[in-house]
Amino acid sequence: MSETYKTLAEFAQTWGLVYFVTVFLLVVVYAFWPSNKEKFDEAARMPLRED
Repeated sequence: MSETYKTLAEFAQTWGLVYFVTVFLLVVVYAFWPSNKEKFDEAARMPLRED
């Protein structure tokens, strides 16, 4: 394999991991943010409501 390929693969693996961990943490923070509680509680009750 060429040195360029190894360098690009290493860069993508390292920063790809950092990117996905960051996105995961942002999603978790959004899900547990206190102001979103009412919205998520309402969505959880939606299937149980009778129309």
